[in-house]
Amino acid sequence: MKGRFSTWSRMLLVLPLLASAVVLSGCGKVTAPSYKIDLEVWGIFDDSDAYQGALSTYQRIAQSHIGAVTYRKMTADTYREDLLSAFAEGRGPDVFLIRSSWLPLFRNLIVAAPEYEFSEKDFRDAFVDVAADDLVVDGRTYGAPISVDSLGLYYNKNLLNAAGIATPPLTWDELETDIKLLNSVDYYGNIRQSGVALGTSKNINRSTDILMAMAEQRGIRTLRDGFRDDVDVSSEPMRQAMSYYAGFASIGSERYSWNADQHYSIDAFSEGNLAMMMNYSWQVDAIRKKNAKLNFGVAPLPQIRGAAPANFANYWVFVVAKDRKAPSTDQKTKTFPDGKYNDIRAHESWQFLHYLAFPHPGNAFVLRNALMTDSSAQVEVKEDPAATILARTGQPAARRDLITEQRKDPWLAPFAYGNLIAKGWRVGDTESAEQILSDAIESVNRGETALQQALSAAFSQLSQQQRRLPGD
Repeated sequence: MKGRFSTWSRMLLVLPLLASAVVLSGCGKVTAPSYKIDLEVWGIFDDSDAYQGALSTYQRIAQSHIGAVTYRKMTADTYREDLLSAFAEGRGPDVFLIRSSWLPLFRNLIVAAPEYEFSEKDFRDAFVDVAADDLVVDGRTYGAPISVDSLGLYYNKNLLNAAGIATPPLTWDELETDIKLLNSVDYYGNIRQSGVALGTSKNINRSTDILMAMAEQRGIRTLRDGFRDDVDVSSEPMRQAMSYYAGFASIGSERYSWNADQHYSIDAFSEGNLAMMMNYSWQVDAIRKKNAKLNFGVAPLPQIRGAAPANFANYWVFVVAKDRKAPSTDQKTKTFPDGKYNDIRAHESWQFLHYLAFPHPGNAFVLRNALMTDSSAQVEVKEDPAATILARTGQPAARRDLITEQRKDPWLAPFAYGNLIAKGWRVGDTESAEQILSDAIESVNRGETALQQALSAAFSQLSQQQRRLPGD
């Protein structure tokens, strides 16, 4: 009896586990296993209000698999360090924002989208080229953007009107002509009114991005090997770009219109003493807050006449964490098969991003079970979540179909167009790379280093930095 009881006991213990893995219906079909998972999303710029509608809707339509989806707005100044610390302790988020240029730095902490979720073609058809080029590695997609931002030209309408300039410049040749009418420089070289903020680094917001955009317009090449980008900043296109850029801060140059004594570019523009500057879309609201009465507009970034148009992108993307400790819970609906928690979590995280960022033709979205991916259900999506988020945040779109609509908006149109021609740079430690280029600009401005010598030193430093990036 003892042996028989022991056998039946083991069978009774095993049967529920089998039942939780597969359930056979009366017709002999296999029913997908049940589970429920919570997702935590980290961002830094937008308040939860921007995402709340999309999160609530997703929790409702995916309630068979999803418990709660929560959004946390983190502190921008310490965000990268907070992320790395959280993952080191096993308490990181499921979905989180990173700068697109950080991708090599986080490569071992994130997981690519499952191939059944969407194809590389789906991604490239939906999003602008810079996003596809930055985020698709060896056919696998590692991030999903809601917004992409590129450089535009901010201009003071009153100053251009007073100088008899009817429209902002479309080319650099036109800009050079315009600044001669806009500059006010005294006998000693002191700038009373500047035509454009270019040439220096420390007192120009996003100076290194502007320099990179100029280099892109001159055909600088980015060599991509998996997650690694090599850009030869000592090459001829960068030498030409640096020479042109620095000329705007050289008192002997015909382009002279700026120097290290000028107020910070955003402040100078807001004060009404700067006619033009290059920057991203997010500065529109910042300038309005500084000076609500300023009469200004935005236009596309000037281009080189006769050359292929180009711009530079600076944007953030949502990625999915590779590993996270499973939560401790007594709820049966949240109990996961051994070793399957991270597989399920990654599946559900990417399924959520697919819903959040991609277009949904026919207002339909397919939900799959993580443990049986061929088991799917089609649900109705009444409102485009990405479009709703962008409408609330006022950001330029990453998706091609939404860019088509945004090009009708006078404030978003220059940046939406810029996104179509923008290039990126996955440098890893972006902040250090920007400092290296900034130092090169400053050393040339002060006459401490010859231009080519400064660029060669910058290239050497950047190459060393790239070699320190995480491997596979």
